[in-house]
Amino acid sequence: MLAQAKTFKIHGVCSLVIVYDPCQRELPPLLPLLEGADPARTMAWRHGEAISAERFLADVRAVSASLPSAAAVVNLCEDRYAFLVAFCAVALRGQINLLPSSRAPQAVDEVMRAHPGCYALGEQKLDPPPPGYRQLPSLEATPPVTADAAWPSLPADQVVAIGYTSGSTGAPSANPKTWGSFRASNAGNLARLQATVGDRFELVATVPPQHMYGMEMSVLLPLLGNVGVHTGRPFFPGDVAAALAAVPVPRVLVTTPVHLRALIESGIDLPAIAAMVSATAPLPVELAGAAERRFGAPLLEVFGSTETCVFASRRPTVDEDWSLYDGVSLHPQPDGTAVEAPQLRAPVTLADIVSLSDGGRRFRLCGRHADMLEIAGKRASLADLTRRLLAIPGVRDGVVFQHDDGDALGVHRIAALVVAPGLDEHAILDTLRRAIDPLFLPRPLKRVEALPRNETGKLPRAALLELLQTRG
Repeated sequence: MLAQAKTFKIHGVCSLVIVYDPCQRELPPLLPLLEGADPARTMAWRHGEAISAERFLADVRAVSASLPSAAAVVNLCEDRYAFLVAFCAVALRGQINLLPSSRAPQAVDEVMRAHPGCYALGEQKLDPPPPGYRQLPSLEATPPVTADAAWPSLPADQVVAIGYTSGSTGAPSANPKTWGSFRASNAGNLARLQATVGDRFELVATVPPQHMYGMEMSVLLPLLGNVGVHTGRPFFPGDVAAALAAVPVPRVLVTTPVHLRALIESGIDLPAIAAMVSATAPLPVELAGAAERRFGAPLLEVFGSTETCVFASRRPTVDEDWSLYDGVSLHPQPDGTAVEAPQLRAPVTLADIVSLSDGGRRFRLCGRHADMLEIAGKRASLADLTRRLLAIPGVRDGVVFQHDDGDALGVHRIAALVVAPGLDEHAILDTLRRAIDPLFLPRPLKRVEALPRNETGKLPRAALLELLQTRG
């Protein structure tokens, strides 16, 4: 029987149900859980130890056999090796990994309410734990390896994960991912990185595996490529340097603009890296150039979404245009851009406005449909206004966004939050006034100690509005 995924909404959160059609008898193809037949391949580095594919699969089988019966599991593992083991163990049991936009209790509770009967899984002892929480058994001891055990495979159409959007543009929404779609999207990322650093490389990632960017770059790549991943999640600059030093060359650093800025400002020296990858937020070309000069490696920026996965990349210091991955095509629409890709069963329309070039194989971002502003016949984009705010000397972080409330004509006021020690609001507005049309000056503009960024550097809209309304 073939499965189809259909979405529904409970408590305002989109969820998914799998519907089987008994009239369809063609069996889906089976695809390997782990690419390559070499059991000695190092696929992870944990506590200074190289973890082989054979050892990893032994851990996966042991954990899979211990899991209870359920349709879905909230995967809360923070250690990347624990997440990899849990992710594959859950999939082998025919269950779905639920990946909330954050591990905050409210986000976890919303996802669990949308999937009655599910449980939560993690490697740490949580207090208080989510309903039905199960702690992974220790992964320190080497489980017995079954010499004649077959290399595991999954049906191509099996839904192995549901990723939730961050809520930066509204309520989080559910996005089911099949094993076949994950393999298809991974092919583009693997080809792009191999063209830059070679066939074999090691990864260090500062992003959580639950986020789709982290999933693609630090979970799928070691499963489906000749790649080893450091299983920690370094946060501070010193932790990043130590993690890089713990893996062999060539090294690839998977990170975000927020982490890149922190690394540069720290003045820390990093071990030699072959490439850097950035996503989750627009990357100013000035920051990209500073990172390349500071760390002596090319910086790649990848483009995608939770709905589509990554489908394009560029090197911002060299080219403003993005290059599409093989098999991807874009179709501009009045309200955004429709994306066709090997990992998508049907086109997905994103809010991004693009202009195509090179026979449709390259594109340039012109803003987002939801970000476009029109006041008194003049147009601007929130992304461009934010870029100009960040370009002001002394501004460390900031964002320009719209209020929920509009005036009598439906025009929404523009607001800004800015981190700028040493500057006051009047000085910032005076500088902005010289760079943008006065119609688009943000009012109010509020100085804050820090923006409410989540684990991947994104800014949930609800958190921005709450901070704007907070006194201080």
